[in-house]
Amino acid sequence: MATLHLMVGLPCAGKTTLARTLEDERSALRLTPDEWQLRLFGQDAEDPAHDARHGLIEVMLWELASRALVLGTNVILDYGFWAREEREDYRARSKQLGASSEVHFLDVPADELLRRLARRNAQRSLTAFYIPEAMMQPWIAFFQKPTPDELERRD
Repeated sequence: MATLHLMVGLPCAGKTTLARTLEDERSALRLTPDEWQLRLFGQDAEDPAHDARHGLIEVMLWELASRALVLGTNVILDYGFWAREEREDYRARSKQLGASSEVHFLDVPADELLRRLARRNAQRSLTAFYIPEAMMQPWIAFFQKPTPDELERRD
C-alpha cells in the first residue's frame, strides 16, 4: 500500500530537508511546490500573483501525486499544511485512493523560525524564497499545530 506523507510546518522549520531524507528512506516521489514556483517565476513571494500561482502548482502536483499513489508509489507533499482542515482533506483524498497517510510535523519555536529566516534571507538562493519577517509573523499566529491524533498513521 502506498503512503502519502504530509510535511507540516512553517517556512524554515526544515520540512524540505526532512522531505529529502524521507524521499530516499521511503522510496517516495517528493513534490515541493516552492521548487517548482521558483523555477517558473523566480523570487515572487511579494508579487500579488504569488498565491494564485502557488495554488495552481499545488493542484497540478496533487494530480501527479494521486496518480503515483494509485500506481503504488509513496508520495511526499511538501506543502506546509498549516491548517487541520487542509491536512484532513488530503488524508481523506489519500484514503479514497486506497493509500495510507502520515503526518511529519516539525515543531520549531517562533524565535528559532525567525532566526533561520534571517539566515536564509541573507543567503539568497534559487531554491528557497526570500520572505520578509513582516510576512512571517501573521503566518506564525495562524498556524494550527497538529493534535496527537493527527500524528498517527492512517491506513
